[in-house]
Amino acid sequence: MSVNSMALGIDAGGTQTRWALADAAGTIVAEGFVAGISANQLGSAAGVAAVSAVLADLAGQVLAVATPAFVCAGLTGFDGAAMPAAQLAAVLDIAPATLAGFDSLSSAPALLLAAALKLSPAAVTVRSDIDIAYLASFAPGEGYLVVAGTGSIAAWIDVDGSLHRAGGRGVTLDDGGGGFWIAREAMRHIWRREDEQPGAWQQSALARAVFDHVGGSDWAFSRQFIYGQDRGAIGRLALAVAHAADADPVARAILEQAGRELARIALALVGRYGARPIAVSGRAATLHPAIVQAMRSALPAELSLTQISVPAHHAAARIALHSHA
Repeated sequence: MSVNSMALGIDAGGTQTRWALADAAGTIVAEGFVAGISANQLGSAAGVAAVSAVLADLAGQVLAVATPAFVCAGLTGFDGAAMPAAQLAAVLDIAPATLAGFDSLSSAPALLLAAALKLSPAAVTVRSDIDIAYLASFAPGEGYLVVAGTGSIAAWIDVDGSLHRAGGRGVTLDDGGGGFWIAREAMRHIWRREDEQPGAWQQSALARAVFDHVGGSDWAFSRQFIYGQDRGAIGRLALAVAHAADADPVARAILEQAGRELARIALALVGRYGARPIAVSGRAATLHPAIVQAMRSALPAELSLTQISVPAHHAAARIALHSHA
């Protein structure tokens, strides 16, 4: 089979951007990852430059294996918000005439991906990462999906293809139960305890794990980490919290509360649209069994809960195949 019949799937999140190549039968033949990106970066020249650099890394990995015929990418924060063509051209630093037929911000990631991979923009489809994750889990109308990554959101795509959501408002406002939220809760607890009893961190498995991750126990290390890192890097601190959970009751309590936060947004959709099966996916949900256990306990017994293990970048590759078949 020609390598040109392959499809590329991309799952771009704030913490990591993962890619997979699928052959014509839908078999994943190669995969990898690069740094995280977000659609929120595409509103400025500096953000576009950062996204372009990540996509260049991704293209280098992919093209070392094969040149895909089709691409489907799920991008966090993507909603297709309108942007005039002239403004889009300025952000992308290209001639406005280049954008004939591309007149909204939704075109920007497709154009950047096409340029990086040396493909026609017509071969590239960009969707919300939530769309990709949902279609990897349910048929439209079938159930509710909770995605716990750097942030968190609950989604339902109805039979008409409309997306209904709860949560997903961003880590500054909420996104309870996501990796950033877990990291922030851990930091908040540790430093409140230090306010009350300086040096208490030395008796805390959670604090020791967190301080080891950020580089030291002095406030300067935590301050630089929290206020000097992007949201994806902060979200990765949740790994240290999970590592401490079996030895530290505070760490375990944070993870259990994360599970209850994820149940809350699922129940918001149940309350609005009725009882349906619930699935949870995303890297944050896999940090420790306590998260999904607490989520299950917070849901009514009659609602089924399944943890989805199909990687979204695999699903995106297969969606690219099917949509161009």
